[in-house]
Amino acid sequence: MAFTLPTAIESRPVAVIGGGTLGRRIALMFATRGGDVRIYDPSRAVGEQAAAFVAEHVADVAATVDGGRPGKASAHTEESAALAGAWLVVEAVPERLDLKKQVFARLDQDAEPDAILASNSSSYPTSQFIDGVAHPERVLNMHFYMPPQQVAVDLMSDGRTDRAVLDFLLRELPRYGVHPFEARKESTGFIFNRIWAAIKRESLAVVAEGVSTPRDVDRMWEINMGLKAGPFRMMDQVGLDVVLDIENHYAAENPHLPEGPRALLRRYVDAGHLGAKTGQGFYDDYRSPAA
Repeated sequence: MAFTLPTAIESRPVAVIGGGTLGRRIALMFATRGGDVRIYDPSRAVGEQAAAFVAEHVADVAATVDGGRPGKASAHTEESAALAGAWLVVEAVPERLDLKKQVFARLDQDAEPDAILASNSSSYPTSQFIDGVAHPERVLNMHFYMPPQQVAVDLMSDGRTDRAVLDFLLRELPRYGVHPFEARKESTGFIFNRIWAAIKRESLAVVAEGVSTPRDVDRMWEINMGLKAGPFRMMDQVGLDVVLDIENHYAAENPHLPEGPRALLRRYVDAGHLGAKTGQGFYDDYRSPAA
């Protein structure tokens, strides 16, 4: 079924569903062209923290975007208020399939008829949670990494996404300072994350087996690759609960994956050490939980 693309997007808001670690960073990128971003989160505190994060960083980030200028973000505890008028809705809720199915069934019913519905899921293809969606032609994966530092974005069809939606986003997203790449067939982990998953999993295995430590692995990575952060520091930034959810999903698809990496992650998650957002993960040098 064909989809009518949204128009007048410069004067319409973007809605982000979920104000957590990635939700607020996605909101930040869409606030770089002077427009409005609405962040829905059932927790008033989380939503307000997300809006404050955007306000704190948007001027600096907008300055790096061609034609950029600071916009604004607002927090909402009523989803309908966040969705009203939005041309794009980006889901950034926890990585649980049942939850995403519920969210997308609701968004398909309540969002504007011409709104594009995108999932930031890091491991689930949207084809797996459109059971209750009447208009799958407007649904797709739009997976962000860790903006504004990492600004590549995966786009992937749900199998029924209108081709015009993908072409529209490939054209429009660079205006917000992000760089889209299309996964040309359904792929768990999209493009870069499939490669990153292998690096991450082997790093965890090396530590789980007692061969090395998180700090030594990271330091070797930094020296050899010339990068500022290694795999364990990056996992802390994402959130170890999120990393574990992703690894559990990969393991469900491939039972032959080793258990050691997931067991190591579970030790930290069970202790409440989720990384930067809780102040402690593989590293304990975070002054306070991350904004």
